Amino acid sequence: MAPRRKSHDELRSARWYASGDLRGFGHRSRTRQMGFAAEDYAGKPVIAILNTWSDINPCHQHFRERAQAVKRGVLQAGGFPLEMPAMALGEVFMKPSTMMYRNLLAMESEELLRANPIDGVVLMGGCDKTVPALVMGATSMNLPAIFVPAGPMLRGHWQGKELGSGSDVWKYWAELRAGTIDDEDWRGIEDGIARSAGTCMTMGTASTMAAVTETLGLSLPGASSIPAVDSGHERMAAASGRRIVEMVWEDMRPRDLLTHAAFDNAVTALMALGGSTNAVIHLVAMAGRAGLSLPLERFDAISRRTPVLANIRPSGRYLMEDFFYAGGLSALLAQLGPLLDLGAGTVAGKTLGETIARARVYNDDVIRSPDRALQPEGGLAVLTGNLAPNGAVIKPSAMEPRLLRHRGPAVVFRDYNDLSRRIDDPALEVTAQSVLVLQHGGPQGGPGMPEWGQLPIPKKLLQQGVRDMLRISDARMSGTSYGACVLHVSPESYIGGPLALAQSGDVIELDVPGRRLTLAVEEAELVRRRAAWVAPQPRFRRSYGKLYGEHIGQAETGCDFDFLAGDAAVPEPEIH
Repeated sequence: MAPRRKSHDELRSARWYASGDLRGFGHRSRTRQMGFAAEDYAGKPVIAILNTWSDINPCHQHFRERAQAVKRGVLQAGGFPLEMPAMALGEVFMKPSTMMYRNLLAMESEELLRANPIDGVVLMGGCDKTVPALVMGATSMNLPAIFVPAGPMLRGHWQGKELGSGSDVWKYWAELRAGTIDDEDWRGIEDGIARSAGTCMTMGTASTMAAVTETLGLSLPGASSIPAVDSGHERMAAASGRRIVEMVWEDMRPRDLLTHAAFDNAVTALMALGGSTNAVIHLVAMAGRAGLSLPLERFDAISRRTPVLANIRPSGRYLMEDFFYAGGLSALLAQLGPLLDLGAGTVAGKTLGETIARARVYNDDVIRSPDRALQPEGGLAVLTGNLAPNGAVIKPSAMEPRLLRHRGPAVVFRDYNDLSRRIDDPALEVTAQSVLVLQHGGPQGGPGMPEWGQLPIPKKLLQQGVRDMLRISDARMSGTSYGACVLHVSPESYIGGPLALAQSGDVIELDVPGRRLTLAVEEAELVRRRAAWVAPQPRFRRSYGKLYGEHIGQAETGCDFDFLAGDAAVPEPEIH
């Protein structure tokens, strides 16, 4: 039996447009003021296009044109499109961190949809935090929604070498500090690494979040892998515009798709991709908006059963263009078949299994089969122990295997400024066996949990040939980063978590196979240090910063605001 379809008078926008009272007159006359006749909107689904385009967000530079393609698709399907700008959250430029503003964009998205005559929404994002923010806001509002990812940029080039966003920045920055390349080389890399609109072309946070959002069923099949400047990307945008109109008539909503099975599928894809550690925080927050619990233990359980199949930097060799030509996300999901719930729904109106049934791998070195996996377990691991009672994460697929089990003395930096001042001091007491520790990098301490977690290796060690060492913080790191970096240590040091008690010279033990992170200090000494610890003053006394400081959660909760989490119904506005 075909699903029931809404009637025209059941459209949410009809509350604004269909009434014969004074307010209805005002809504219709002001729509005419914009040049639209009744034939444009009357009895048609009103589709919001939340566009995060901005001149300060290079990842989204093509979104002006893509919004036109979405409008074209909406019009073709008999809808009425309205483009609505939303915060861009340009990852490189916003300080102290776009993560501080993810929840603000989520709030803005929810309220734009709640307050206006919207029946369905096309979410346009890509740069790291825009993806979870838009999905979180749309899930809370729970109107029909479809996500259009920005797509990755073209691969970089320099002196005959292919360059990957972020991953090669950290690599060659280390070489510059070590003296193996010079300033002219560095300028050449700067010119060649970012060549088009689109997100990082490595498996950074942007590509990871686009992939997991598609796996959740919120994008059209194959959407997440298309390069930003490929003509297929414009066709996908138009197809998304057509599909959202049908979703309104079918009343297909985010919470219909965001089930426990869908999130398990998304976590499985994350692990097989060797994806970004940031996805852990975002998926927890996204699940929370659907009223679901997604504990860190679930990530680790899925990681232990899921091989890394995507040979993409920073865990592997290739870039996102190669992934696209090799078959893209659909091909990777097809390789994972038995590990997925193929009955999960998608915005396409088909099951996940149906959408990947015809997928094929065209380069089996880029997308590996399980029997040729890059590693037998997933790209991420969750750690606990007396240094991280509520958890921490690490990316074993992007670190030197010799550090999977490590014991060494701590070199502690009390904040990022202290790190910047001392890391290259020739007098710094540090060896390759040392454990670099950064405090005050968490949600409160950063503030906003900046991407400081890939602590730089001291210059004198780089000159000795060291390229990886154990690093620990309560910060995040870019999904394009690599190395033996323990991240998201919780509770964070700024609120008195155990990381705040670590001192230089303390022995720290990491056991990734055993999932343990231990500060080898007697309990009595830790009690003494805790008694002497003094809480810092709040960072903000006004505006959004004050709201943030009073309501932000810790990493294992997804860093959502306490008053936004959960699936409570959003009250509809009174039309008067």
